[in-house]
Amino acid sequence: MRFTTKLSVFIFGLFFSLNTSAQEIIVTDSTAIQPEEELARNTDEKGDFKRRKVDGIAAVIGDYIVLESDVQLMYKDMQSQGMSTAGITDCQLAGSLMENKLYAHHAIQDSIIIMDAEINNYIDQQINQMVNQVGSMEKVLEFYKKETEEEFRSELFELNKERQLASRMQQRIIENVEITPEEVREYFDNIPEDQLPMFGEEVELAQIVIRPEIPQSEKDKVISRLNEFKADVEDNDANFGTKAILYSQDPGSASNGGQISLSRKDNFVQEFKDVAFSLQQGEVSEPFETEFGYHIIKVDRIRGQTVDLRHILLIPDVNNQSVEEAKNEIDSIRKRVNEGVLDFAEAAKEFSDEEETRNDGGRLMNPQTGDTRFELSKVDPKLYGQIGELQEGELSRRLIEQDRTGRPTFKLIKVTKRIPEHKANYSTDYMKIKELALRDKQMEAIEEWQKSKINETYVKISGDYRDCDYSSNWLKK
Repeated sequence: MRFTTKLSVFIFGLFFSLNTSAQEIIVTDSTAIQPEEELARNTDEKGDFKRRKVDGIAAVIGDYIVLESDVQLMYKDMQSQGMSTAGITDCQLAGSLMENKLYAHHAIQDSIIIMDAEINNYIDQQINQMVNQVGSMEKVLEFYKKETEEEFRSELFELNKERQLASRMQQRIIENVEITPEEVREYFDNIPEDQLPMFGEEVELAQIVIRPEIPQSEKDKVISRLNEFKADVEDNDANFGTKAILYSQDPGSASNGGQISLSRKDNFVQEFKDVAFSLQQGEVSEPFETEFGYHIIKVDRIRGQTVDLRHILLIPDVNNQSVEEAKNEIDSIRKRVNEGVLDFAEAAKEFSDEEETRNDGGRLMNPQTGDTRFELSKVDPKLYGQIGELQEGELSRRLIEQDRTGRPTFKLIKVTKRIPEHKANYSTDYMKIKELALRDKQMEAIEEWQKSKINETYVKISGDYRDCDYSSNWLKK
């Protein structure tokens, strides 16, 4: 079962990443279609079969079906990603597809709700990237053999909804799975010595970030502009959405008239949510500041714990003088640290503009592992280019990057420690071993869930797929 489970996880990423190829998007739609409906679509008004080949049904899982064409298309998808399909059988791929349908079916049974607005926002991102890749919407439709954008969006909607349902169901299965230190120790002790994982060369890093100061005159300028928008909407009945399209600097919502559906649980900055949920329907906020810039919000509709709103974002700019001042400041810090006049950790606490790392001497945490180590073979290529050749204790040159608003940011990075490639060690690699042990326990939880749910779910396997030797008990023998 573990091969099949891991393969299905891969398939999720393969079919539904933003970098999808033609084959990845055009998976034969097998979402919530009953066999009777499939039969009806392939008969004429008199009930006689039409003279064309019907795409065979490989399996029915609850309210979902798996078509034979789905299985064959998966081979093409894997090959298009440069993956070898040697040794992978139709039975294994069918088993993975059936697992996905099982998750989606029980997500609905468990009342997992995916908001249409969430799926549509994701589809907007997909389509925007496709258009950027091929040049126009017409070329996208031609490439995917679709007559209209509406037809294409409808198919993407069903595919993404199933994917989200399955993903949320998997998350629910493992959300309460925890691992104790004793279990981590037992997991490590049970790994044969000759099978202990190797960890590549690692580094521990610290950084100092200096951001050019935004002149008050620039802040006042955008606040005044937002107040003009607010007055025009309130006094002259101007269209807020049109102003968002014309002026908002939020790339995620401007083209859609600034429209956002927001719940209290959504991952938005707190200042934004505080203002959004303080407004009455139809009300326009005063300008307010977040880390992204200055906003105004207009509430279109309140639906229980969800607010449908529109917003306009304006980002105050920095000027040449403030950029030069920031550049000179970070160059001065680098010089004093290299001369031994200033300790790097103390400099980070005193001067760095990055609140997340400043109070810890600039020390960086690896978001993937939760510890302070970064494996060089897995770091972002841009970061590797900045620190790959630095020796332990060495300081980078002045680095320039753009923050989330597009403004320049200056940075110094120090390699505080280098750890050579090594075989897993319980004491020094505890966090990575803990992650491996937790994944193993989560996989066991998913396997147990599958075993239980297959027994209580309507499952029908058809044709040659009944002869498969599945790792899961799909045939209920």
